[in-house]
Amino acid sequence: MAQVIESPVTTPRTSFRPQDEEIPLYRLVLIDDDDHTYDYVIEMLQKIFVFSFDQALDHAREVDAAGRTVLMTCQLGEAEFGRDQIHGFGPDPRMPRSKGPMSAVVEPAG
Repeated sequence: MAQVIESPVTTPRTSFRPQDEEIPLYRLVLIDDDDHTYDYVIEMLQKIFVFSFDQALDHAREVDAAGRTVLMTCQLGEAEFGRDQIHGFGPDPRMPRSKGPMSAVVEPAG
């Protein structure tokens, strides 16, 4: 005799946020300086943010040319965490005058 086992019926939980309650977004911005090499910037961005080589190179070029580059737009906690990761990355071992990490700031996206 075959036994039939029925799957339990589950209802997914959903939560809705009122349309007028938006989560504010922030930009994580890398600031240029003359104490870090392109190689440092590319290595840092690949390790911290898992950017591809091409993505990291594009950001390195932009920060060099424009003085800043937006790395990501996200919620405040994520942006602050990214900033802290950059600030904790340390100096560029390729440049003797590099005494610390690059600078990054968090700014409102709106």
